[in-house]
Amino acid sequence: MTKRTSAKYKIDRRMGENIWGRPKSPVNRREYGPGQHGQRRKGKLSDFGIQLRAKQKLKGYYGDLTEKQFRRIYAEAERLRGDTGENLVGLLERRLDAVVYRAKFVPTVFAARQFVNHGHVLVNGKRVNIPSYRVNEGDVIEIRDRSKQLAVVLEAVGLAERDTPDYINVDTSKMTAEFVRTPSLGDVPYPVMMEPNLVVEFYAKN
Repeated sequence: MTKRTSAKYKIDRRMGENIWGRPKSPVNRREYGPGQHGQRRKGKLSDFGIQLRAKQKLKGYYGDLTEKQFRRIYAEAERLRGDTGENLVGLLERRLDAVVYRAKFVPTVFAARQFVNHGHVLVNGKRVNIPSYRVNEGDVIEIRDRSKQLAVVLEAVGLAERDTPDYINVDTSKMTAEFVRTPSLGDVPYPVMMEPNLVVEFYAKN
């Protein structure tokens, strides 16, 4: 088990929110942060603190990406035409591990990263084992035949806690998903409010 995977609920408690909407999140029982000082009264956050938290929450949601990875995606979003915050969300949703998670092939985004890494996923018929691989509109993502009966896949298909968004067409009988279009912020089914505009402000000042 990776350090990131084992720490996923700690991210929830640090943020004080159930950012993946998981029924087993410790935030459902206690909203204070982890560790012996977690119950201390929190002071009012500064503008910097609010922006930093928005960045940590978005970064954490996609499997707790490293700062280097996240800043690189942000820099690309900044170069594209249009709203940088919307572009950032669009690029994050085009990650292969994010699409595998959205298609409900696996139960968590952390599992999606590992699933792709282990070579269980095909894109347009070719095996891709890079979680950050960027899918394009019209790409077809599928699970390899020998991987369709894995316990992690069967568990995910039965989950009732989240729906697949309309920018991905999923055929659960064939375990295939077509990436139809790049979503805007309003299309993405985040269980909590994400504020990419604050992420833009954070990087503009730091």
